This record gives sequence, C-alpha cells and structure tokens, in this order.
Amino acid sequence: MPTLAAIDVGSNGFRLIIGEIDADRKQTIKESVREPVRLGQEVFAGGQIPDETIERAEEAFRRFKELIDQHAVKWTRAVATSAAREASNSDIFVDRVAQASGIELSVIGPEEEARLIHLAVAARIPLKGKLGMLIDIGGGSAEITLTSDGQIMTTESFRMGAVRLLQVLEEKRHGTKKFNQLVREYADAAQKRIQKEIGSRTIDVCIGTGGNIESLGDLRRDVLGKESNALLLADELDTLVKKLQGMTYEQRIQELLLRPDRADVIVPASIVVQKILKVAQVSEMQIPGVGLKDGLLIDMIQELYGEKKAAHRDQVMASALQIGRKYMFDEQHGVTTAKHAAKLFDETRPIHRLTLEYRLLLEVAALLHDIGHFINMTAHHKHTLYLLNATPIIGLTPEQMAVVANVARYHRKSFPKPQHEQYRVLSPKDRVVVSKLAGLLRLADAMDNEHSARVTDFDVQLRKPKLTLTLKGEGDLLLERWSLAKKSDLFTEIFSTKVVVSD
Repeated sequence: MPTLAAIDVGSNGFRLIIGEIDADRKQTIKESVREPVRLGQEVFAGGQIPDETIERAEEAFRRFKELIDQHAVKWTRAVATSAAREASNSDIFVDRVAQASGIELSVIGPEEEARLIHLAVAARIPLKGKLGMLIDIGGGSAEITLTSDGQIMTTESFRMGAVRLLQVLEEKRHGTKKFNQLVREYADAAQKRIQKEIGSRTIDVCIGTGGNIESLGDLRRDVLGKESNALLLADELDTLVKKLQGMTYEQRIQELLLRPDRADVIVPASIVVQKILKVAQVSEMQIPGVGLKDGLLIDMIQELYGEKKAAHRDQVMASALQIGRKYMFDEQHGVTTAKHAAKLFDETRPIHRLTLEYRLLLEVAALLHDIGHFINMTAHHKHTLYLLNATPIIGLTPEQMAVVANVARYHRKSFPKPQHEQYRVLSPKDRVVVSKLAGLLRLADAMDNEHSARVTDFDVQLRKPKLTLTLKGEGDLLLERWSLAKKSDLFTEIFSTKVVVSD
C-alpha cells in the first residue's frame, strides 16, 4: 500500500496531507497539518518574499520532511499558488525550500489550481448532470470555476484574496469601519466580471473551498447554533458578515476562538463570498472541507494507477470546446479537423516520432484553428494565435499552450520562421514539434476544405518518400483533393515525404 504526500503552499499558510492508499485505491489520511507561514503579506505589498519569511518556510518544510520520512512516503508533490506566482524572487524561494528539505516545489497557475480543487470537490459532491459553481477564497485570489456535467467549463481568477485585501486596504490605517467599506467597494468593482462569467445561467450547486470558507461553516455551527458546518445559507452568511464586521480583531480571537492568522482575513473573505453569492443569485453553498492539497493527492493517485491520461484528456477537450463556443467557431469543422488530425498523427508516427502528449496538443490546435474568425476573417490565423495565447485551457501548461497557439497559427499561409516572434521564443525542441504538428494540421484542414464534413474517413499508406491518402466520403471530393495538393507543402518539407492522393 503506497503512501503519498501532497503539500499546498498558499498565501496564508502551508498545508501537508499524507495518505495511505489501499488495494481499492481508497485513502486513509495519516497526517494533515498546517504551518502558519503567510507568504502573501509582503508579496502583495512589496513584490518580494523577505528573507525572514523564507527562513520560516524552510523550517516548515523541514518539519514536513520529518513527517514524510516517518511515514515512509513513496511520492511527494508540492505546489505553490498566488503569492509564489507573483513574487519577484520566486525562483530563489523555490530553490531555498528544495535545499532545506529536498522537496521540489512547483509554482502552478490559476487554471491548474482550479483543476486540482475541482478534483477534490468532485470526489465529495456529485457534479454530473449539473451546472456547478466552485468558489475558492485563498490568500491571494478568489477563483470562480463553472462546471458542466462534471467538467470545468471556465475558471476566472480575481485578485480578491483575503490576505491581499487585508494588505492593500490596510485595516490599521483606516480603522475597522472604513476598512469594511473599502473591502465592499473593492468587491463591487469585480462584480461585472463575475456577472459576465455566470451570465444568465442558473447554478444547480454551489461549493465553497478554502480555509476562510471552512471557518464560516464552523461559525454557522458554533455561533448560529446550526447542526452542520458543511452548508451555509446566503441569509446566514449575511448574519455572520454583520457580526464579524461589528467585532474587533481581538474580539474575533477571544469570543469566536479564531486563530490570529484567521481572525484578520475572515472579514474581507466573508464579504467577497457574500458578493459572489448575490451576483450568482445562489441561496446556499456547500462546504465539503476539501482543498488544493486533497485534489493534488487524488491527481497523484490517478497518475500512479494510470487513470490520469483519460480524465486529463476529457478535461482538456471539454475546456477547448468551451473556448471554441465562446468565440463562435464552426464546431462541426473544428471537430472534423481534430478527428482527421488525430488519425494522421497515429498513422504517421514512424516519421514524426512524437509522444502521445503531442497528439492531444494537435487535437486542440485542430479544434480551435479557426477561432481567429471571431476577430476578423482577414489574417484569421494570426488572430487565432493571439486568442490562444490569451485564453488558457484547463489542463495544459503555459508551455503546452504556446505550442498549441503556434500550431494553430501555421494551419495556413506562411511556414514557421525564426523571424516570427511567437515562434522564435519557443525552445528549439518545441519549434521542431510545432513544424511537425502544423504539417499534419494542414493536411487535416484540407480534408474538410469546404467545412462540409464530406470526407468521413481515409486510409494512409506510408512508404517513404511517399505518403498516399485514399479519401472516403460523399461525392467526388475533388475540392478536398485539390486542397490537399495545395496544402501538403509544409508536410513534404518537414518530413521529406511527398503527399499523394489516390483515385
């Protein structure tokens, strides 16, 4: 039975969870500890993690390492979120933690953060067949994630984390009354963006995560006298917000028994949650008591047992499809091109020699290659590059997104060239990958030249220096044959293989 450890380095504290996995892949939690190291306070004020905070982080990781060794952990993963993302000395911080503990720390983006939290929530609350809204209030940001039928549709990160608000608005300088007013105004300013994400949709289930939201659940039980801390009604939240705002920091510690590092941030956090629920017209929020560290552990289990690839692909393609719809793309053409591109990838592996990771990137690029039409028909391939660089896909890293954007950009017109800035900044390896995948995408796009899906299938015969395609479908397919002949030049140049379309 393997034992795994997951570490969440947040803006308001560090969390470690150690789980033992049995033969049925169920977890038994052996340790769940928190270290009150507040990275965000100085980062959000001055942009750097000060040396004394790094020293506290090193001490916390040494303690984590002792527990990890005591439990003979097989595999450890540690991730850092908002504060580490923004710190100008993030690389130094990561290196010092590794030097002190031997634990490698990865700084992840908000999309990956949302994916991991979604994994944890989905393991506790049924999301299939529902439109869900996940609210995560961290120290540096508030994430709102919309899910449909168990897959993430969109995620939006708002710079309204509790520690950030506390730092930016300076409670001590303004006094409690003025501070409460400023927090509300700050949340009001984000209302339009929140409303845009939610639109006119009716939320079936709302879930809240993060230490502040869990504390609100505890206050529901302990202060309002309710039985459960796993649920919070909107009117109950209004009551709690009013009570919290009417108390001093010291009173929240003494009367509500809140930790010192929770008693200050819970006011801005509760106001942010209150605003989101009102904008979304949600009457209640479930609080499952899970977070990023739990999702990270689930992700590790899926990878350990070979379950991650299928789930990961489904999430990536669902997110890509949502982006295509956002930009009003020709869905039939995108899906058809992606199908053809995937088959071409499989049939030409002897010459491109790329791993299956790149098959998924090709599928995404093929699905979304025409979204630039949303901006303008002219030079739409360049607009596609811009949109994909500005629109993250859940489940893909920034490096993978850069490959996808460039592959889609080169589905027509110019070949990849070093003087093209977005291509030039890629690593040498990724430039080669882009050229190979773009050659395949051009062939796949050509097979649906008229956006009519007349080519339903095709056979491939690869005998270098020739690739023979036999098209199957409706009609004589003359336009598709002509388009293949016209758009095969990049493939021929990259692979030294001529494309022939058989009669």
